[in-house]
Amino acid sequence: MDVNGRNSPIMVNCWGILATECDFTPAGLSLDFLGFPMHFNVSLRVRAELETRTSAWVAAPWFQHYRNVTIGPPENIVVTPGKGSLFITLSPPFNISAPSPVTFSYYVHYWENPGNPQVKGPIHSNLIVLKDLKPLTVYCLQVRAELFWKLQNIARPGHLSNETCHKTEADASTRFQQGILIAVATFLSLAGVAGSCLFVILKYRGLIKHWFHTPPGIPVQIEEYLKDPAQPILEALDDSSPKEDPWDSVSVILCPEKE
Repeated sequence: MDVNGRNSPIMVNCWGILATECDFTPAGLSLDFLGFPMHFNVSLRVRAELETRTSAWVAAPWFQHYRNVTIGPPENIVVTPGKGSLFITLSPPFNISAPSPVTFSYYVHYWENPGNPQVKGPIHSNLIVLKDLKPLTVYCLQVRAELFWKLQNIARPGHLSNETCHKTEADASTRFQQGILIAVATFLSLAGVAGSCLFVILKYRGLIKHWFHTPPGIPVQIEEYLKDPAQPILEALDDSSPKEDPWDSVSVILCPEKE
């Protein structure tokens, strides 16, 4: 395989291997490079061997990492709901060694569920804040990264992340309105219950009075007689009746007048 650099080609040999993968790290380059330098033009030629027989060489089109790379979605996306807002933290699709001629920017596609999508970006920070959202509302979003190579003026858009939906929290005004609504609803409920009770009392007051009226009681002597019929109830009643006061009877004596 030939690698065309600025000065002279660097040869990397993956010869006589049985696997279908090979480490293309050029010999003599720094171990900081996980492969070829990202700005190199890389050309590949491959052939197969079977004992003494060999196939013809097959050449692949040359490529550059930053020019032909496929950008995946951002990783480690975490969404935290706020008061009428959403806080998004993420990491790039892959690490870029510093200093680097390329940078990542991010775009957020978000919409009220249901609703029309909106796009915020480009954003060059790993912390993205979506402000001025409706409180207590579900928003769905997707994030994508874009690689920009300033030297070559090349932008490589990436793939969108999976769709996720989140509900914003209530702000101060919304909580105040909720408190007023709860208080009014409670007052109306209590007033309705009190009015219903008053209506029932006025409509069925005769029946209610009958329910709460004390039933007539049985005299003690009758109750004792019912328990023991052998008792002389009449004598007991006579004995229990109050005797006449001797001073209650008054005798009037009339004397004839003398002539």
